[in-house]
Amino acid sequence: MQREGAIRLGVNLVMYALLLDYKDEQAHVETLRGLCAGLFVARLQPRRARVASLAGLLTGDALTLHYYRHAGLRRWVAQTVQRENLAATVVFSSSMAQYGQAHPELPMLVDFVDVDSAKWADYAPRHRWPLSWLYRREGRRLLACERAVAAQARRSFFATEKEAALFRQRAPECAGRVEAMDNGVDTDYFSGDAARASPFQAGELPIVFTGAMDYWPNVDAVTWFAAEVLPRLREQRPQLRLHIVGRSPTAEVRALAASPGVVVSGTVPDVRPYLQHAAVVVAPLRLARGVHNKVLEAMAMGRPVVAATACAAALNAEPGGEILDAADADEYLRCIELLLQAPERAAAIGQAGRVHVQRAYTWPAHLAVLDRQLATLRPAAPGPAPARAMNQEPVA
Repeated sequence: MQREGAIRLGVNLVMYALLLDYKDEQAHVETLRGLCAGLFVARLQPRRARVASLAGLLTGDALTLHYYRHAGLRRWVAQTVQRENLAATVVFSSSMAQYGQAHPELPMLVDFVDVDSAKWADYAPRHRWPLSWLYRREGRRLLACERAVAAQARRSFFATEKEAALFRQRAPECAGRVEAMDNGVDTDYFSGDAARASPFQAGELPIVFTGAMDYWPNVDAVTWFAAEVLPRLREQRPQLRLHIVGRSPTAEVRALAASPGVVVSGTVPDVRPYLQHAAVVVAPLRLARGVHNKVLEAMAMGRPVVAATACAAALNAEPGGEILDAADADEYLRCIELLLQAPERAAAIGQAGRVHVQRAYTWPAHLAVLDRQLATLRPAAPGPAPARAMNQEPVA
């Protein structure tokens, strides 16, 4: 499961609630506190949450809802709604919408990002029973949840028009209130720096994959690439190394480090050196949905990217000019070899990719979609000034 968050907004008041999956995320809490009038933070215990999610088998709910169900967060939201004169609720992800649904008196905007129910259904054919059955069930139950959320929401957003169209097809009763709102990337932060040292050994040829390595599509991507593409690349280029960079690698991912030419880094303090000094960045996601931040970040760093065809198509980037796309092992091999054999062309593709991201994927442009929707809401009468970071839940 990935980290999810819920945001609550008033007219001139931002209340933010966050469940942390990973310990290193606590380092960002202080920055967030400085931006919010009210803040709730609690650490999610993944093992405990997985056990709790099984309650959905008894209640008939999607397991995801129980995974992210937190009594302290529910209390904080209820107290905040009672005390503050809020104008609207903005929710990130279907799993967190349950906290907004509990207060139908407030207009709700929901950023679904992807059609998560379809993602779970896609997992099923790639697993054996009983996981295949469980994933199909989750897909059905979560779709029912998504439809209920969208029916209550003032507006629902998805990361690409393709995802928005898929949801309109699956929830036709909500079609008129669904639109696309792309992801974005901070291109000032994700940019090259001549003073940034390389994390790689001298003489090696690094190919880089980044992402949360307990997220199953990422696990599937790197295990497939390491088995089907990497050995063929290393036949001609034994100095080539695949660097898998990202937190919480599973046992299956860690085992790849025993293979020739694979380095599993785990959590790193800064991903930018790995991207900046990569010969090629790959995103061989076979279960690709929406716009992946890992691809945006690599392109923003000016690196040549070879991504799954569906990932590349979601970006509306020029194939062969701003990004390279591949559908199978042979195409990944051809694209990567092309970049390695022609460094100048690789650099040009990387720079063109950065320009594309700067033009089309800035956060201010995309978040303006939310601003327009919030502007349509009737402003509430001024309430009492809130104390900063009020009712903060201690981080366990």
